[in-house]
Amino acid sequence: MAETASRSLACGDLLHVTRAASVQFVRPIFFRVIRVHEDWHTYHGWLWLDGYEVDARGEAVARRSIFVQPAGLRRLAGVPRSAAARQGRQAVAY
Repeated sequence: MAETASRSLACGDLLHVTRAASVQFVRPIFFRVIRVHEDWHTYHGWLWLDGYEVDARGEAVARRSIFVQPAGLRRLAGVPRSAAARQGRQAVAY
């Protein structure tokens, strides 16, 4: 979690958002950042993010604006794939 707090958030970052970021996330989500609202005045230690909630395949399922504490966010390299998602598609060589 400290990784996100030590580096500012940027467009394109993929985040795992849980209750550590805000109590509204009882069910954690994956979130792709499209905008960080640094110019919006808010409570100390909180910020607004615009982006897309993404599913286990990395596909956008909903556009959202979220109000979070950056210290509670976890930056990901990619969306973790479930075993079912991995088994569903096979690579095809042409």
